[in-house]
Amino acid sequence: MGAAGERPLNEVQFLTVAEVASVMRVSKMTVYRLVHSGHLPAIRVGRSFRVPEQAVHEYLRESYVGVETA
Repeated sequence: MGAAGERPLNEVQFLTVAEVASVMRVSKMTVYRLVHSGHLPAIRVGRSFRVPEQAVHEYLRESYVGVETA
């Protein structure tokens, strides 16, 4: 097992770029930009990318902007 909190590879769920785009409600091009810029980790499978599902949830959690009420 790798770093603390990482799951074994046989338990990791990978999503396609289209699935990530659907979850995030953005275009596939936006997902490709996030992958190429390094903001969203991915592995290459042939000519396509697969993104760990947990990475998508972490990215959304880190990017969340809460609204403060007075």
